Amino acid sequence: MVVDLNKRSKLAEKLPLAIILFLSTCLGLLSCSTKKTGTEQSLDVPYVASKPAVVEAMLQIAQVNKNDLIYDLGCGDGRIVITAAKEYGATGVGVDIDPNRIKEANRNAQKEGVSDKVQFLQQDLFDVDFSKASVVTLYLLPYVNLKLRPKLLEQLKPGTRIVSNEFDMGDWQPEKKIKVGESTIYFWTIPEKKPI
Repeated sequence: MVVDLNKRSKLAEKLPLAIILFLSTCLGLLSCSTKKTGTEQSLDVPYVASKPAVVEAMLQIAQVNKNDLIYDLGCGDGRIVITAAKEYGATGVGVDIDPNRIKEANRNAQKEGVSDKVQFLQQDLFDVDFSKASVVTLYLLPYVNLKLRPKLLEQLKPGTRIVSNEFDMGDWQPEKKIKVGESTIYFWTIPEKKPI
């Protein structure tokens, strides 16, 4: 048997994400709704940060500018809205259910000098009103994207741009799809006539 080393190295690059997805699914860490027990909230999506080149490509494909209000759903350490504010002059709101990620995001915004342009909400993304967004960014899992899709279509105005790192929206075909390294970025615009 001959092993193509190039294919093997590509597999190795995707392996950490594949392992996270597999284990999360097998161990039942993922659910269609956030579990709340007392003051604890469990995560629907494990934290995996978008690489800097992917963040840049996501902002470029959305043509982010100083007039934009970006909502990053599942913001983690805040890198997308912080980069949008610092590099493009946009304002942003990051949403994450994990209090540690929100603390980290606020520290990062302070460090980068954009605390006046961004804010971070510790909330379940399904409870957030993001209707004022002109751009929404996501790095969630496929079933979360599918669950979120009706809310995006309901709340967002026609022309609002949506960018997802790695995962699509099922049968809602993206207008653009690009590869950045091993990552795939998907882009949609909320249409005038919204699909059912």
